[in-house]
Amino acid sequence: MPLSPYDTDLDRNPANFQPLSPLPFLERAASVFPDHVAVIHGPLKRSYAELYARTRRLASALRKHGIGKNDTVAAMLPNTPAMLECHYGVPMCGAVLNTLNTRLDAAIIAFSLDHGEAKALITDREFSKTIREALSLCKVKPLVIDYDDPVYDGPGERLGGTEYEDFLEQGDPDFDWLMPADEWDAISLNYTSGTTGDPKGVVYHHRGANLLATSNALTGGMGRHPVYLWTLPMFHCNGWCFPWTISLLAGTHVCLRQVRARAMYDALADHGVTHMCGAPIVMSTLLNAPEAERRSFGQKVNFFTAAAPPPEVVLAGMAQAGFNVVHLYGLTEVYGPAVVNEWNGAWDALPAGEQAALKARQGVRYPALEGLDVRDPDTMQPVPRDGQTLGEVMFRGNVVMKGYLKNPKSTKAAFAGGWFHSGDLGVMHPDGYIQLKDRSKDIIISGGENISSIEVEDALYKHPAVQAAAVVARPDEKWGETPCAFVELKPGQHASEAEIIAWCRTLLASFKCPKTVIFTEVPKTSTGKIQKFKLRDMARGL
Repeated sequence: MPLSPYDTDLDRNPANFQPLSPLPFLERAASVFPDHVAVIHGPLKRSYAELYARTRRLASALRKHGIGKNDTVAAMLPNTPAMLECHYGVPMCGAVLNTLNTRLDAAIIAFSLDHGEAKALITDREFSKTIREALSLCKVKPLVIDYDDPVYDGPGERLGGTEYEDFLEQGDPDFDWLMPADEWDAISLNYTSGTTGDPKGVVYHHRGANLLATSNALTGGMGRHPVYLWTLPMFHCNGWCFPWTISLLAGTHVCLRQVRARAMYDALADHGVTHMCGAPIVMSTLLNAPEAERRSFGQKVNFFTAAAPPPEVVLAGMAQAGFNVVHLYGLTEVYGPAVVNEWNGAWDALPAGEQAALKARQGVRYPALEGLDVRDPDTMQPVPRDGQTLGEVMFRGNVVMKGYLKNPKSTKAAFAGGWFHSGDLGVMHPDGYIQLKDRSKDIIISGGENISSIEVEDALYKHPAVQAAAVVARPDEKWGETPCAFVELKPGQHASEAEIIAWCRTLLASFKCPKTVIFTEVPKTSTGKIQKFKLRDMARGL
């Protein structure tokens, strides 16, 4: 085959090709804006020069302890400066960051540590009880690094490992950190919520993290020096890649251990917060705050939310309070948000009802996502763009995961036909906007957390009085959705709603437990299959 006239005599080389990674974002911010405030945490303020030096110390100290390329470093941390530093320092030594969901129980944490083969664990003392139990259950014996957050004065203890600040002192602030040899190298590991059995480990690569972080800035219309409030957990899809986005823009990270109304309003008023993310519960917390906890602020705040689209009354309330709400959609497997409900200015003239219908849609693809479609999962053909025909939402592009860790079967199934299968069912509208209609795996999204109805049903069936059980989502103004359990008792058996909920709490993380229990005969088909569509209608009518 003849060479193209555009081929040169020079192959790819360091002068004209570098692997994409979000790590240089921090180096550039520290070089160009060394004195700009990078991190605020209570009374603590750190500049970009300080943040960069600390991440290099972390990378250096990890290397001194034998941790390097493809080793896993787990982090059980709230939204603190240490968690931000982990997003840079861990991959700077070539390792892979596994952020652990702080709401999960010891057994699931132990599974994640074992499955990811954690070589080190950085853990906040607030979670010492859970971590101590998890370490007793797992096979791996990671290096334990205790983080003692100076703004935290609650219960908990050190687990006997090196304290985080002492560990950093072992590192070199001028450490010559590593760029990935290949942009396809793993940068982080995120576990799904275990919707069908054990959680699956979703592997992100440097290329995808760079592109999604950049795409966040474009999608959110974020200019230089944004002030970002950490109301979204950084353990969730690496905070939707915003730990890297904000440094790209030399912005300020305002850390927040707990999402509380007073703390949020203080940050909005004192620090001039311009952007924040969160589930509908964060909006409810802001709007329903007592007057004594509220403070006025002059700036317009962009609020990015995912999960179920906010009701019209919530959107109106947020607008009146000074927030511009942007609705996003995505999954762990696509680095968090990869779809946005791009608002067309012409729609502002439409009646309120029509606007509400448009706002209920999930939207169109992010700039960094090459393909978004609704397809028949059997034929792989696109469904008609009629807003009526159901199909499976599918993704294709550079911000789709590398695959599931040590799970070739699930990886192969997820990528069948050259598209990533989301498992969500939806329709495609004539203008190219998608809208979700159901979830093929009956996932309940409560406060931004995925809850498997199957997992909750398994817990219910273990109760000695339960004969049949089914769990569906019940709409909830505060949480978006909560688990609603329909329970059929065995003949002659008795149980109360409080007893059933207490039983579930012995087997599940508290956020997964039913908030409502209805005792009734569970409707079934002639073959014995539970008719969940009837239960969903019943739950909506409660």
